[in-house]
Amino acid sequence: MTTLTPQKPAPSNRGGSIPAEAPPSPLPSPAPSPDRGWHELIDAVKDSGQYPTRSEAESVTRIVLSALGGHVVGDERVDLARALPEEAARVVASQIPATRELTAAEFVGSVAARIEGSTPATARWDVSSVLSVLPGLVGDALVTRILAQLPPGYALLFGRAELTPAE
Repeated sequence: MTTLTPQKPAPSNRGGSIPAEAPPSPLPSPAPSPDRGWHELIDAVKDSGQYPTRSEAESVTRIVLSALGGHVVGDERVDLARALPEEAARVVASQIPATRELTAAEFVGSVAARIEGSTPATARWDVSSVLSVLPGLVGDALVTRILAQLPPGYALLFGRAELTPAE
């Protein structure tokens, strides 16, 4: 004959002092892709510049960021690299600082020289397509600091009006 042992009733949680059975732990969320920020940057440049392909937008982004990386120095360069997606930060940080400041027009000309078939007008479009998305990505305060160290004329490339004092 089998004897049944009385089981202790489960404690009630009505008073709230004893926790109910813990819900199953949720599955860990997938780690964000390290390239996610890079892809978002490229998509923003593609939209800004109305490029037909992501490949074209990526090429232009790499060229413009590498040109910019040589002209932004000091804390601003470090902060810019920290604020950018990892791939973009590498492009900026890998550049040797320029030995001479370029005017905005010379900067655009240097980008034009790096893009096959580019003209000053198309290079200005390319530069503006990339630089104008940076304020939304890295913040206006950092862009203001970057512009303070660059010669006059760059603000328009970042999509900002450049105000000059009345004389």
